[in-house]
Amino acid sequence: MAKLISKTYGEAIFELAVSENRVDALSEEIQTVLKALEENPEFSEIMKHPKIIKEEKLRIVENVFKGRVSDELTGFIRLIVEKDRYGQFGEIMQYFLDEVKSLKGIGVAYVSSALPLREEQKKQVEAKLLETTSYREMEMHYQVDDTLIGGMVLRIGDRVADSSIRTKLSHLEQQLLKIQLQN
Repeated sequence: MAKLISKTYGEAIFELAVSENRVDALSEEIQTVLKALEENPEFSEIMKHPKIIKEEKLRIVENVFKGRVSDELTGFIRLIVEKDRYGQFGEIMQYFLDEVKSLKGIGVAYVSSALPLREEQKKQVEAKLLETTSYREMEMHYQVDDTLIGGMVLRIGDRVADSSIRTKLSHLEQQLLKIQLQN
């Protein structure tokens, strides 16, 4: 349900940005707002608090955002509060930012490896992704996961390529169990 909400509202703000030719400007504003909210978690606590009435929350939105961000973004935040969707604010804005990246041909890849990759290895992974996908640019996120034993796991959106030793051992174990059961 939360994914549907973030998609619905995220698409709405994205379509508004595209139709008004304000994708870059709105994207910058949203990133700034998200950063400010991350640095001030008290604001989200107030906006999610069940004992604070909606009218008061809307006044707070007006006081905090009016004149500091565009009227479109202020109005959009008001709409989210009016519809009691502030709990999904981060996901909605992330959906918007993901759509902007998609529009610009930027892919986002998450790479997990058993050991830290050297710079030349990172460049090779990025080059291979650019060669094998339709993206013009890649935003790379690397992390070390020693449970992989060796190899790496690569995720772009819903697609996963898993060449880890852990997964290969798991597949081998399943095959051996099938053989054992058949005898």
